[in-house]
Amino acid sequence: MTSPEPTPDAKTGPPDSPAARAPGAADLVITGCTALVHDEREQIGFVEDATIVVRGGRIETITGDPADLLPAGPAGAEHLDARGQVAMPGLVNCHTHTPMVTLRGIAEDLPIDEWFNDIVWPIESNLQERDIELGARLACAEMIRGGVTCFADHYFSMDTVAAVTAESGLRANLGQAFFSSQGAEGRERSLDFALRHRDTADGRITTSLAPHAPYTVDDADLAATARLAREHGLPVHIHAAENRDQTDASLARHGRTPIEILAGAGLLDTDLLLAHGTGIVERDLPVLARATGRIGVASAPRGYLKFGWPTTTPVRALRELGIPVGLATDGAASNNSLDVWESMALTALAQKFTEADPRRLTSRQALHHATLQSARAVGLGERIGSLAPGRRADIVLVDLSGPHTQPVHDLAATLVHSARSGDVRTTIVDGRILMRDRELLTLDVPSVVREMNERMPALINRAHGRRIQEYET
Repeated sequence: MTSPEPTPDAKTGPPDSPAARAPGAADLVITGCTALVHDEREQIGFVEDATIVVRGGRIETITGDPADLLPAGPAGAEHLDARGQVAMPGLVNCHTHTPMVTLRGIAEDLPIDEWFNDIVWPIESNLQERDIELGARLACAEMIRGGVTCFADHYFSMDTVAAVTAESGLRANLGQAFFSSQGAEGRERSLDFALRHRDTADGRITTSLAPHAPYTVDDADLAATARLAREHGLPVHIHAAENRDQTDASLARHGRTPIEILAGAGLLDTDLLLAHGTGIVERDLPVLARATGRIGVASAPRGYLKFGWPTTTPVRALRELGIPVGLATDGAASNNSLDVWESMALTALAQKFTEADPRRLTSRQALHHATLQSARAVGLGERIGSLAPGRRADIVLVDLSGPHTQPVHDLAATLVHSARSGDVRTTIVDGRILMRDRELLTLDVPSVVREMNERMPALINRAHGRRIQEYET
């Protein structure tokens, strides 16, 4: 669900009004870049030698004709000379678990049941608030450096994650995860968090209810979540049909797929973000087609390859239903990184392989998934995802001067298949520069890493034999 924008100031009026367009000092002017834009048919295009003017956290103008501006640019603005760089909408990580960067590389080369039961869920029972904070800080730093300006997080101790997000300057949709094994208290905590943090951090933080999955949350709790979502106007973020084994197990046990279980609980009539969906099968498609809520799917292909899952998210089938498929990384414990740039390239390659057709996904289609579709998947499609007047100024500048990106014959292909997250030079959210020329401005990584490593022996100790949950699909 797209949260409403804050009420416009009476002096400026709505963002499209003449008063809002009145002359005044801009916050930021970016000049000389090549800007990635969407046309009226949502096709990807590029504007050469573009100038982008930002005021009040929004893009005010974007033009390829410098004559449209005063010779020195608007008075009082900060200027970024972006000659030789591409300006594009900030990437969106549509599904992750930021604090899990603390477990990066600790559970490798395992099937998912052993991954959960033997390593991840025992270690997560050790997590303290400070571990959550340090993990969130490191994750936010990694995402800023990789050109991610917005993320959707689904985890525990989310008050801490919200505080770190606000400090970092990033945009996020956050949900406090819960299992039915926690009783009604888990669901109530998820609701309490969502209501307290909705539209905080100057509107950069939106919230969701966050049941974990149909195999850890029972039908009664799923139905109660749907009722709460409708009552409070909240979206829902949930893992569902993560892989084909889960779908097969659900059919054997309940006679319904995970998607059919969500439909029966009323969750497809809420605004819903489904994480993964590689287990979505043919019988699920008409069920999804009947959904009355806004449905989005987050695809994190690197994890599926690592776990050796036989299928990936059915991007083409979902798009034919009008369901946006956004890009994601999942947590770094399974994906090893929060690199959405890599997810963009892998999504294109996995779809070519799955469809046995090199024409799917094209580079421009992959860029569409990485920008506007990802924004829509997390319910922010009216605010972010494209560079256009009135949109929030979430912008990244990408340097394509490196040997691995030259020569440039097809700019879209270069961005998807040659560029890397390390080519992002500058990251901007709401018109605020969070990283300039690769220098982080809002987070101190060395101090985070030092303390995290000091705490690691206690965190990874599994001698206690506890687990936060049992993985049994």
